[in-house]
Amino acid sequence: MNKYLEQLVNLAKTDKEIDDFGPKVEAIESKLRASAAKEKDVTDKISVFDEEIKDCKLKKAKNELHLAELADKLTELSKKGAIVKTDKEIKALQLEEEISKEQCEFANEEIERLDKIIDAKETDKEELKDTLEGIQKESTEIRVSIESEMVEIEKQRAKVYGTKQKLVSEMSQKILTFYEKIRKWAANTTVVFVRKQACYGCFMRINDKTYAEVIKQEDIVTCPHCGRILYKETEEEQA
Repeated sequence: MNKYLEQLVNLAKTDKEIDDFGPKVEAIESKLRASAAKEKDVTDKISVFDEEIKDCKLKKAKNELHLAELADKLTELSKKGAIVKTDKEIKALQLEEEISKEQCEFANEEIERLDKIIDAKETDKEELKDTLEGIQKESTEIRVSIESEMVEIEKQRAKVYGTKQKLVSEMSQKILTFYEKIRKWAANTTVVFVRKQACYGCFMRINDKTYAEVIKQEDIVTCPHCGRILYKETEEEQA
């Protein structure tokens, strides 16, 4: 194989290795994001319960205050009942007393209802806290695991970057510029092999003359259809 062509093939493979680190890092980071999202979801639900419990306690406090006011009112009505003389006044006091007692009954029922709601929400909140604790523990384990994975990836990435730097330092600037120009639009299909007389970048059949030049591997040959750099398929790629 032509020296320059061999350099281009190796550079293309190295660039692909470098680009492959992106999805690996993304996959690792997605684990963290998923864990953080789960944690946030449970935390948000706990906050909602806190607000609902706070609202119920406020309503309960208002009812308790109203109940205290009604108790004072009933005491006052009882005192008035001892001094009123006419039937009309007695009936008016009795009606007012009945209304106050009904209001007391309603307030007590409302307090009881709110207590049940508060208890239920407190129970649900405690269950969510247990769930959150499990998620946080899982998140910690994921972070520890990810840190070791990232360290290994960074080692591999540094090694591949070193290989690329060595390759680039040995290449002709003209050849390198030519390669980078194609890579801008072809990305990791800048240099592709030919199989069954077809370019494996655009999958178009190349003519006999171009195919013969690719087989010889004496010069840098580009696909007449897409412009990618072509080379003869290796036994490894065939396998």
